[in-house]
Amino acid sequence: MSTLRSLFANEPDLELTFAWPLNSANCHEAKVTGVSTVSVTELLAGPTRVRLKANSLVLVASVLPLRIRGRTAAAIEVLLQRMAKQRCPALVVTGPADNRHVFPQSLRDLSDDLGIPLMVTSAPTERWSDVHEGIMNRRLAAVERRASQLNLLMQQLPAQLADPKAMQHIADWLAQALDAQVLVSEPTRVLASSPSTAAEHLAQAIIRQSMEGTHHVGQTAALHTQLISLAPSMGAETVLAVATRVPFSAADGGLIRHVAKILGLIDQARREYRAASDATHAARTAAVELLMDGEPHKARRVMGGLAPGLLETDMARVFVIEVAAALRDSAARRCESATAGQALVVADPREPRRVLITQPAYVGDRAESSVANELTRIVADLGPDASMGGSGVYSLSLMADALHEAVAAQRFAVHQPNAVTLCAQDTDFVSLLPQRDAQRWARRLLDPLIRQRSQWDQFRETLPTALAYPYTVAARRLDLHRNTVTRRVARAADLLHLDLGSVSHRTAVGLALELVTQREPPAPLPRMETAQPPTLRSLLASPQLSDWADMLLRSARGDRRDLLVTASSWLACDAHVEPAARALGLSDATVRAHIRALESHMSRDLGSLSGLRDLQFSLHIATGSPDLGGVDAGQYAAA
Repeated sequence: MSTLRSLFANEPDLELTFAWPLNSANCHEAKVTGVSTVSVTELLAGPTRVRLKANSLVLVASVLPLRIRGRTAAAIEVLLQRMAKQRCPALVVTGPADNRHVFPQSLRDLSDDLGIPLMVTSAPTERWSDVHEGIMNRRLAAVERRASQLNLLMQQLPAQLADPKAMQHIADWLAQALDAQVLVSEPTRVLASSPSTAAEHLAQAIIRQSMEGTHHVGQTAALHTQLISLAPSMGAETVLAVATRVPFSAADGGLIRHVAKILGLIDQARREYRAASDATHAARTAAVELLMDGEPHKARRVMGGLAPGLLETDMARVFVIEVAAALRDSAARRCESATAGQALVVADPREPRRVLITQPAYVGDRAESSVANELTRIVADLGPDASMGGSGVYSLSLMADALHEAVAAQRFAVHQPNAVTLCAQDTDFVSLLPQRDAQRWARRLLDPLIRQRSQWDQFRETLPTALAYPYTVAARRLDLHRNTVTRRVARAADLLHLDLGSVSHRTAVGLALELVTQREPPAPLPRMETAQPPTLRSLLASPQLSDWADMLLRSARGDRRDLLVTASSWLACDAHVEPAARALGLSDATVRAHIRALESHMSRDLGSLSGLRDLQFSLHIATGSPDLGGVDAGQYAAA
């Protein structure tokens, strides 16, 4: 904005001088928005008809006599009074620059009363036309610059007021627009800083402002500072501080105030969002706690206002995601966004690395997998330290059991290639074994067969099927004669010093064959003759297998029938129903019903070798019975 001072500085050839007042110091900052030119003829014709523009400097263009008097003086008095109403900064007449006495005392007195200085110029009228055009061009440039600044400021507005990066984006923009240092801060922390060192330079000004009031303009060392409270009427303590090396212009001050208003709205939204988010998180956490305490009705009431209908089902499953503690909250937000409306997500208040997800489910609905797929994708994105476990579908009143299963599954997941185990019952038993030791055990057990190089291929092709099915069925599947299958199995049993009609021996050899023929060894194995291999008993002693056995049998333990006792007796009788029924004093039909119930509880086919293996080993791990049938003794006898 042009001022009388800038006219003196930028237009020296105008030879402007103050005729009155003599002490003109207070007049230099008067704003000038243009030049209104009037001739003496127009003035004498009627000063009330002269067109004036607000804040414009008024130039009487004609050369006046050495002293103004009579009708001219009277007309100028009227003109001055009209200029006061339009806030015109000064009256200029054309004449010699040293003619300070051109105005009579009456006009000087009126000048003092109205606060309008009287000035003289020796420049021609044509030169003043250039001045007017220059002032208008500068005004236009200033308006365009201001419009551009405000437009750019609007572009900095975030899509959401609670965007955590919004304050920093606006601080960066303001720092660039004013070539300034900008700081947005609370008493205990910095919310945004541009550049990052701004706090060091503005700390002193902020401390002074906290003692002097909510608004401060001043100078600290070589910096000019301006501080504005973002919401003084609300008692907010968030402050915008700006520092520059040059004084602030009026336009700069206006821009800073606009920015402060926007930052105030963002700060208010941030506080309200945080309060609402904290309340929502507390309600969700309370609902999960109630579910874990077996009180689904109370959990429904808590969630009624937040997510109506979310917990209206009678069944649900639980997922547990474990990540580094520093990533836990962001992981929870991602899970909540990905499962919006489909699951209840909370950061576990007891475990700093854990996120809990409760997904409502319907009885018999095993196809719904969108939530599990989304969570699996998130775990993959979180990196190698993340893992996830899931439970089966449980009644809402048994969510504590579901959580226990999900936690166990998460521990199994650490051993899986994708770090995910969606249900403990779906966990692959072989993957939980210590792979290096398991390979050594398997190769040592099968060494007598492997050394028969001419027959090893036959053993490798025949035994997995022959151990899993009756010989007649195995022969049909292998397209061999039944006698051929029988002969190869008998030869293998003789070489291994094992009874392959025994369930314990069949499951052990089947496991060893799977490890050697279907699983890659984790690293080069030591030579067998120089390294003592582990035993099957030691392989089954790992902690993750203890958890696996506990979860696999948990549902069967809750059955009112003694299913595990029946299972132990049935396995001890090599999976024959009749001798098991006699040993238990039960009917054959009852034993068969118990076995079918076990299949349902464990989600295993006990007519398959892998199903028998999982039942055999889980029972042995959990109860110590049935015995492993001397597999380790047979191994060393073979050696």
